[in-house]
Amino acid sequence: MISEALFKKELHLIISNAIREDVGDGDHSSLACIPSEAKGKAKLLVKDEGTIAGVEFAKQVFGHVDPELSIEILITDGTHVKHGDIVFYVEGSSQSILKAERLVLNAMQRMSAIATKTRHFVDLLEGTQTKILDTRKTTPGIRALEKWAVKIGGGENHRFALYDMIMLKDNHIDFAGGITKAIKKTQAYLEAIGKDLKIIVEARNLDEVKEILQSQGVYRILLDNFDYKDTRIAVELIGDRCLTESSGGIDEETLRKYAACGVDYISSGALTHSVYNKDLSLKAV
Repeated sequence: MISEALFKKELHLIISNAIREDVGDGDHSSLACIPSEAKGKAKLLVKDEGTIAGVEFAKQVFGHVDPELSIEILITDGTHVKHGDIVFYVEGSSQSILKAERLVLNAMQRMSAIATKTRHFVDLLEGTQTKILDTRKTTPGIRALEKWAVKIGGGENHRFALYDMIMLKDNHIDFAGGITKAIKKTQAYLEAIGKDLKIIVEARNLDEVKEILQSQGVYRILLDNFDYKDTRIAVELIGDRCLTESSGGIDEETLRKYAACGVDYISSGALTHSVYNKDLSLKAV
């Protein structure tokens, strides 16, 4: 995962761009009918059930829009919520509350959906050694929020982007002329530029697993679209020489079966690309 400083920078960019996109030269609906000196209070109301996420992000949004806004948090990130729960109250300038409203709701509805799905997958893996990972299959521009939501839901983050980990997938391998060449070229490249990045290599079959194991310095082997039988064989072949990861269409029906094969990680793009936003509202009090 990226550094805390870089993560904070990503969040600032998300907030700044979202406010620019939504507010433009002014929230004219509010400016037209609400006096600038008007004060108000609103509550974040849950109209659904699941794991709440985005509370801390909402604080950052309100602070960005108006540092004078006061927030009283009743329910923290990662808590299971139900219909009728109140997550927080925000109080201060009515215009400021309305300016921040849509960004807060859009972010929290999606983050809560991702956290809820992640929590479900984590619960399905309970009692196994396997951990659930997200992927880069995220909504462009808000990856930091979606990966944050996975963490809130109890999952773990895969690489954040192309720059913080090496991942040699099928196309890299084919373009490089094979697995061994791809690994050697990668290691030479990292030495030349002075970077120490972990290397993950994708295997499409057991023969490729065996070839990967002939090279040193591989952090994790990605078993892509393996069936249960070959996954078990691959895990046995790999042993403790590096970590293992299963991926490729794994869902809640097959998740635990792959975990039973002994893999360290299962990655799922569905955590972020196949969720339905949770129903939340910001209502005046």
